[in-house]
Amino acid sequence: MINEPLERLRAAARRTRELALNRAGTGLGHQDADDDVGTIGTDGALGFDPFPLLEALHHHGVRAVVIGQVAGIMHGSTELTGDLDLLWDGLPAHAPALAAAFTAVHARLADDSVPLRPESFLRPKVEFTSPGAGGDCCTPALPWGGLRVAEFLDRAITAADPGGLEVHYACREDLIRMRRAIGRPKDLRRAAELEAGQSVMEKRRQT
Repeated sequence: MINEPLERLRAAARRTRELALNRAGTGLGHQDADDDVGTIGTDGALGFDPFPLLEALHHHGVRAVVIGQVAGIMHGSTELTGDLDLLWDGLPAHAPALAAAFTAVHARLADDSVPLRPESFLRPKVEFTSPGAGGDCCTPALPWGGLRVAEFLDRAITAADPGGLEVHYACREDLIRMRRAIGRPKDLRRAAELEAGQSVMEKRRQT
């Protein structure tokens, strides 16, 4: 059994790449994902590897918190994904480092009319693509159904590997809140999975 969050993510990314290895491209991006199946059915699954971007964020000192299904996988979800969603504080002072990290992995913003510059990341949400992973990079200014997601940044968990890589990801409770607020079939299903896992963990602590 794999217990470490980053090892779970590495294993899931490998399975995603293997699953999509012989699949023809569809032209579907992560915004075209089916509300039930998710981005595993899009071209984002082809060659999916979130680690180059996660490593660039760490190298540039960016505190960007992983949300979405990548965070779910780090908490033990068994469902695969083909995108990487991030939440950061949206402060202008932190935007240059964020832009530098994205530039380092040759990422581009999905809207080709928007340059990959620090000021572009100050929008509530920007869509991005990179050789390993695409997704959304969000700030607390994005409407979150009344959730105070700025507080989620402070409650984020940090996972580290022996090589020194640190990845911040939303805590289980906050991720469940996000899933419930969005409310698509895949979100409700994944929220229930996270809640079931939480119940198991609580029972183990009580024994």
